[in-house]
Amino acid sequence: MSQLSVLATIGRRPATLALLGLAALGLSACANKDRPRADLAPSQVTTIGVNSYLWRASLDALSFMPLLQADSAGGVVITDWYANPSNPGERMKVTVSILDQDLRADALRVAASRQVSQGGTWVDAPVQAATVQKLEEVILTRARDLRRSAISD
Repeated sequence: MSQLSVLATIGRRPATLALLGLAALGLSACANKDRPRADLAPSQVTTIGVNSYLWRASLDALSFMPLLQADSAGGVVITDWYANPSNPGERMKVTVSILDQDLRADALRVAASRQVSQGGTWVDAPVQAATVQKLEEVILTRARDLRRSAISD
């Protein structure tokens, strides 16, 4: 069959034309085999105003503490005071700020306050730098895990 007769047959059958169009799209997708496939979902997911992975990871990491404020548009999570039942004479309060729409270490700021009970009143006490650092690591690791799992879903 000549090319002219094939084109004439296609013109009379819309379903055939649609099928050939889909086949052409499929073949054009095969031509890009040398382009590497992305291992991760995009790092910038901002449907809520801030990076969604950092936001979710922050809420997950602080889920054991009572929340005082959670503002997804501004990227701020503030917990209320939390006392570990095994150490009731000490309590902590945490503020997490998400500063960017990208999933980066410098897009996250964690601040913590600590108080100890002295004579029935709460007195401010220093927070070990390692405590804040560890919480930042937990949030970033969880955010990266969420990003990795987004592609497999």
